[in-house]
Amino acid sequence: MATGLTRDGREWIPMFLETIDPKACIGCGRCYKVCGRGVLTPLEIEFDDDEDDEDIICTVMSVCDAGACIGCQSCEKVCTKNAHAYVAA
Repeated sequence: MATGLTRDGREWIPMFLETIDPKACIGCGRCYKVCGRGVLTPLEIEFDDDEDDEDIICTVMSVCDAGACIGCQSCEKVCTKNAHAYVAA
C-alpha cells in the first residue's frame, strides 16, 4: 500500500480513482475541471428509456488515464452525486 506524508509529517494514504458510476454521474464536469492530471474525459453513453422506444444519449465522466491519478481525491470532493470509486494502492 502506498503511503505518503503530509507537510507536517503525518501519514497519509492516497486513494486512487478506479471508476465512475455512469448511472450516478450527471455529467456536470466539476471533477473534470478540478483534475489537473488528465485522468478524466467526457463520454457519451446511451441509456434505454423505458417510456418510449428512443434511447437517451447522455454525457458522463469516465476514467481515461487511471495511471495519472495521484490520489488527492479532489474529484470526489466536488462531486455532488458520489459517483467516484477509489482504491488504495
